[in-house]
Amino acid sequence: MNNNNNYYYNRARYPPPGIGGGGLGRGGGGPGFNQHVPFQPRPNYQQQQQQHQQYVQRQMVQQQQQQQQQQQWLRRAQMGGADSNVVDEVEKTVQSEATDPSSQDWKARLKVPPPDTRYKTEDVTATKGNEFEDYFLKRELLMGIYEKGFERPSPIQEESIPIALTGSDILARAKNGTGKTAAFCIPALEKIDQDNNVIQVVILVPTRELALQTSQVCKELGKHLKIQVMVTTGGTSLKDDIMRLYQPVHLLVGTPGRILDLAKKGVCVLKDCAMLVMDEADKLLSPEFQPSIQQLIHFLPSHRQILMFSATFPVTVKDFKDRFLQKPYVINLMDELTLKGITQYYAFVEERQKVHCLNTLFSKLQINQSIIFCNSVNRVELLAKKITELGYSCFYIHAKMLQDHRNRVFHDFRNGACRNLVCTDLFTRGIDIQAVNVVINFDFPKNSETYLHRVGRSGRFGHLGLAVNLITYEDRFNLYRIEQELGTEIKQIPPHIDQAIYCR
Repeated sequence: MNNNNNYYYNRARYPPPGIGGGGLGRGGGGPGFNQHVPFQPRPNYQQQQQQHQQYVQRQMVQQQQQQQQQQQWLRRAQMGGADSNVVDEVEKTVQSEATDPSSQDWKARLKVPPPDTRYKTEDVTATKGNEFEDYFLKRELLMGIYEKGFERPSPIQEESIPIALTGSDILARAKNGTGKTAAFCIPALEKIDQDNNVIQVVILVPTRELALQTSQVCKELGKHLKIQVMVTTGGTSLKDDIMRLYQPVHLLVGTPGRILDLAKKGVCVLKDCAMLVMDEADKLLSPEFQPSIQQLIHFLPSHRQILMFSATFPVTVKDFKDRFLQKPYVINLMDELTLKGITQYYAFVEERQKVHCLNTLFSKLQINQSIIFCNSVNRVELLAKKITELGYSCFYIHAKMLQDHRNRVFHDFRNGACRNLVCTDLFTRGIDIQAVNVVINFDFPKNSETYLHRVGRSGRFGHLGLAVNLITYEDRFNLYRIEQELGTEIKQIPPHIDQAIYCR
């Protein structure tokens, strides 16, 4: 056989790029035209045709799936009252995704943390099976979400994100530690126009620690976006905040009093702020904060979106909703037991036996990190001193400490510098420290709301946790009432506690 025929057969072995083998210039590993290749029999033409048809069919199926997802999202957006700009933006995003050749391999370049293999309760696993990509988020935001370690949306995120993206007001109730922060941070970051240097989102929280934590989540999720996040709270330098506001700020996280003070001074301009988020809304609508929030709302434009998130919704929330929210979308994921995954025990003791009982718990329990609650500032400091004398590492934190000292304690405890933290109810709101698996109520709380928020510090994001309550004779009626109000059972502590119920 002559050389020309050899050339023809060698050429026929390598189908066009995208069909069958590697292809020339595609990194498929096949030889080029000029390389010497041993003689091979001529390929079956029917096989080539079949491969080509299969490839075309796969491409058509993928395109149909993309079109169906786009149409579903657009229908949801239009039903939720989205304006034409939102719809146009979605269409542009979908078109750019379809034409971008690198759209399939960007995930492979991410620095994703190892998956969390710990046991999780159905509070975070009972999802509809959605993916973050189903919401047509910006590529840069998706990169931050995956690099934060989020794999799929939790139930509260599945419910909240698509509705928030349509511009509707939301009233959402979900258990502590199920991903509420990301449920509002993700749509907030998505809707911000990074080329418009004005405050477009304000996130209100009741405590300084929660403000720092929330702003950190926003920065981590938006690290690939050019969005400027600022945090401002009472107890810090007002002058520094004023200077910072002369620089671009897109998203502002803070406590109501400080933001209202800056707005009144004309430094914090909120006329372009289209979204107001209220985290721990029940606390924000207590007499301590509600007057400031109502004044603050008057600085916002009339066409604004309000998102309210909390684990409990007292009557004050309903009154506020009726006054300020426009046809809110109500999400309630707490019809059932609110303390899934957290085993609750009580130990009946006299006041003078409490420290001895705590020492016994420390020696018998497998504690990753624990938070120990007292009902007063003085008792926090005294107990922390006693725990240190017993030979255990211990920090303490309360509202009367200097802000810099509080920040340092919070930061160090979160980073695992100490195993035990004694605190007041200052630390019950939204503080998310994944390593905490044991909560001890050294002093039993007076109401079910406080109990719920305290115990919710363990078992974060569906993981298992343990709550131990030291009960005196005076606490017996509170114990019974809280069980009834929360529809839960607090059992008497057994001689031995199985580690599997709080350490998996």
